[in-house]
Amino acid sequence: MTGDIRLATARVGDLAAVMRVMDAAFAPTYGEAWSGAQLLTLFALPSARVCIAWDGDQPCGFSASRIAGPESELLLLAVDPAWRGRGIGRLLIQDWQLWASAQGADEYFLEMRADNDAIHLYARAGFSEVGRRSAYYRGNDGVMRDAITMRRSRIATGAD
Repeated sequence: MTGDIRLATARVGDLAAVMRVMDAAFAPTYGEAWSGAQLLTLFALPSARVCIAWDGDQPCGFSASRIAGPESELLLLAVDPAWRGRGIGRLLIQDWQLWASAQGADEYFLEMRADNDAIHLYARAGFSEVGRRSAYYRGNDGVMRDAITMRRSRIATGAD
């Protein structure tokens, strides 16, 4: 289903492509999109990685993650709405975990807005809720939303 989708570690020169996906994928209502300046900080950190998904020469998704010892956190995952439903999110999650595992991580975390439809993607990837912060996110619409912390352990699931 993913066809000719190619994943690559993003470089500073890919920032505009990553921002195109960011702008398409994140609804302004929630205020979750990062700025280009925020993303640039990740490129300078050896403990962080931005991965971009390409369909030919078109950017169609990306992930941003970091590692701290035996744990890794998915900071952002986005798929352009025009490419959703083609397994790109799943590929990006797998790529993140392979990268983090190679760096020594064996536990994977992410935090998300409780009403985000991506919860189904993460559940299918073996993540389960381990915490909730009530009224943690304030959207640009003024509505407060819970945050869910999800975790997956390589040891428990056999993801190597």
